[in-house]
Amino acid sequence: MTTQDDTTTTTPRGSRRKAWSLFGAVAVVVIGIDLAVKEWTTSVIAHGEPVKLLGGLIYVIYARNSGAAFSMFSDFTWVFPIIATVVVTWLLVMLRTTVSVPWVIALALVFGGAVGNLGDRIFRAPKPLHGHVVDMFSFLDDHAGHFPVFNIADSALTVGVALAILLEFTGRRRDGTRAAKGELARSNSFGDGPSGRVGKDTGDA
Repeated sequence: MTTQDDTTTTTPRGSRRKAWSLFGAVAVVVIGIDLAVKEWTTSVIAHGEPVKLLGGLIYVIYARNSGAAFSMFSDFTWVFPIIATVVVTWLLVMLRTTVSVPWVIALALVFGGAVGNLGDRIFRAPKPLHGHVVDMFSFLDDHAGHFPVFNIADSALTVGVALAILLEFTGRRRDGTRAAKGELARSNSFGDGPSGRVGKDTGDA
């Protein structure tokens, strides 16, 4: 006999397929755009002048970053491929129990951003697993004087994490349910499997 908790905690096969399809589509778009912009930057901007966009709000420049997102921890290049691999694996494990469309998008953005920069770490100079990430966007000037230079992958990571935090605080769970009115979003939505406790069912919330 199937109980209410069983129907809540079991992810339907069709929903899993849809989640994987959406995840793959978003991740491929992020990775593709990131790679295309990086290749354009290295082939055009690296040998020319910075490009001014939006009246000078953003400049496209050429920069190489040995650190993490936004040029942090540049002395620990070798650590980042390991961290990125762990993150990518963790996201794929979480996706197995995720059917909520906003959560799938959030996970895909983080995955695409992590893979985009991981590719640079593995394949770009100076050597495998120590590669420097190509960055290109600078706010307000052409030398990153106001904000660390960043790329498409960094942007996807940031948006994905922000979306995940918003979903957590608004009580939207990865299994497609929502926290009951007045109930705080549970911390295991992002780290553990979907909660067995029944909240307001929203389907692909």
